[in-house]
Amino acid sequence: MTMRILGAAAVLLAAGTAHAQEKFTYLTNWYAQAEHGGFYQAIATGLYKKEGLDVTIRMGGPQVNGMQLLAAGQVDCFMGYDVQTMKAREQGIAAVTVAAAFQKDPQVMIGHPETFKSMADLKGKTILISADANTNFWPWMKATFGLQDSQVRPYTFNIQPFVADKNAVQQGYLSSEPYAIEKEAKFKPSVFLLSDHGWTPYSTTIVCMEDTLKKKPKQVAAFVKATMQGWKDYLKGDPKAANALIKKDNPNMTDDLLANGIKLMNATGMVTGGDAAKLGIGVLTDERIKKTYDMMVSMKLLDPAKVDVKKTYTTEFVKGLKILP
Repeated sequence: MTMRILGAAAVLLAAGTAHAQEKFTYLTNWYAQAEHGGFYQAIATGLYKKEGLDVTIRMGGPQVNGMQLLAAGQVDCFMGYDVQTMKAREQGIAAVTVAAAFQKDPQVMIGHPETFKSMADLKGKTILISADANTNFWPWMKATFGLQDSQVRPYTFNIQPFVADKNAVQQGYLSSEPYAIEKEAKFKPSVFLLSDHGWTPYSTTIVCMEDTLKKKPKQVAAFVKATMQGWKDYLKGDPKAANALIKKDNPNMTDDLLANGIKLMNATGMVTGGDAAKLGIGVLTDERIKKTYDMMVSMKLLDPAKVDVKKTYTTEFVKGLKILP
């Protein structure tokens, strides 16, 4: 971020909240689920309205290119991932991370309990991963755990190939695939969060275009503030109203899946742990972003000549929030 943008943001932030009921659209990264709960909580309990915003949440999905829609001005901000935002910068898209709801990425590796007792057991296993993994966590896994591309098979978001092969390990989302395996295959798999083993990126971030931060800094600030209060209330208060909206948007979502998601987010400190415990929910730190940037550069996933790390994020919208868990 340039000083000019941050200066404008600071001036407008000082002026108060956004004007009454200004429209604001946020695009998620998938179908509505517990991992989007803070956003839905802020709608359901009037937190956005209190900040002067009329917020619409648009669902993402497998056929939705969120970064493309953001760059085209179809949404105000997008649920991103700092690895993705850095790659967008490399491609000339002026995207900026302004907050991170998740201090931990929910990405996990899942195995059979009798054959997968630690991440060291990845050696020699068949590893099922999606195509997207090749440009984010797989190069890191190879370098960190001494793995080979020859171990990889495609993950098609179907758990059956994994269930049928005790030598297989597959990727997953903390609250999704492990729960599905336990319910359908009737065994409790081994589950390891990559973020507990050195994987540094933030997740469930709020990403906006640089131009939006120039034109709507007050609205972005109001959105970030209400969202992070929404996350606190969703995880520590009563989530019923938010869950009703989630199920309305995504009829396939069930009460037990939502309850499982909330339980796991609380148990892992996904939202309220790490730096958020002391600095507030949604926090970004220079050190953490730099670690992710350096990791991507070292793995040759990012060209440092094309990406200035300081332009990929700003702490302006979270540093004074202090919404403590």
